[in-house]
Amino acid sequence: MNILDLIVADKRIEVAQRKRLFPTAYWEASPLFDRQSNSLVESLSSSVSGIIAEHKRRSPSKQNINSSLSVTNVASGYEKAGACGMSVLTDGKYFGGSLNDLTLARSVTSFPVLRKEFIVDEYQIIEAKAHGADVILLIAGILNRKEIKQLSTTAKENGLEVLLEIHNLQELEKSVMPTLDIIGVNNRNLKTFEVSLDTSKDIIKKIPDDFIKISESGLSDVSAIKDLRAYGYQGFLIGENFMKTDNPGETTRKFIQQIES
Repeated sequence: MNILDLIVADKRIEVAQRKRLFPTAYWEASPLFDRQSNSLVESLSSSVSGIIAEHKRRSPSKQNINSSLSVTNVASGYEKAGACGMSVLTDGKYFGGSLNDLTLARSVTSFPVLRKEFIVDEYQIIEAKAHGADVILLIAGILNRKEIKQLSTTAKENGLEVLLEIHNLQELEKSVMPTLDIIGVNNRNLKTFEVSLDTSKDIIKKIPDDFIKISESGLSDVSAIKDLRAYGYQGFLIGENFMKTDNPGETTRKFIQQIES
């Protein structure tokens, strides 16, 4: 069993446990559940940099990245830096995140916030809405077409935008449907954790223009962003490059300035 399979297996157990503790009605009564969502699509469409900055404490491939920073400081720093939005890792076991991180990020910002999670159940979408998310992530590599349709439809019914993450052409071909908003190409193979920007470059021509296109992972310098923008990408999700510093917000500000100069 590779690491992705292990994460998904653990996630299914975790979700089943949370369902027993907190029924859907509990989350639907949350003060944040009826708030008007912010649009990441609109933010990316009007941005020069296209940066979506991520809060990530650790990962299976890198272990500890930065566990000492306050999520509220990181979130407010990202927004002041001019990021289009923020991605918040909420998986606890493998990434050190939590739904509380999502709520804290929402409490100090007004830009779009993405719940980055291994979503396998509609229940997690209700959780995301209740904790202040504007966008949810669906990973094509762990879902079949029927599941993607069901989950993306639930998200849209609850006013959330949907980012579908793919790693290859096969995942793209099985997944394209009108209930998606953004297609993200992950340059990291989640089974081996190897990274190649050629993944984004090879797939871009096959992604329909109906969707906002973003590139994820392995984006550590401005030249890579400018190169991928020339290919047609409108957004770039970056986490480790910012989070490994003492001041992610300031690092992001300087990074965005270089892109826009």
